[in-house]
Amino acid sequence: MTGEGRATAAATTEAGPSEAGASEAGASEALAECVLCRAPTEYPESHKGITLCPVCEWREAERAACSG
Repeated sequence: MTGEGRATAAATTEAGPSEAGASEAGASEALAECVLCRAPTEYPESHKGITLCPVCEWREAERAACSG
């Protein structure tokens, strides 16, 4: 019996919060492309403004922080 409990606990921890958020947001809506590298982003296509993938967001934050 304890082996079954471990298997379900492992299965629930494998799905990260971003995966759960994407499925709740609506699986039918496509993700927007990054405006710099064209990779899929975390945002739906209906998102207003510049959409960046996590990597490009990180690099943009580094550039902005070091431009002082």
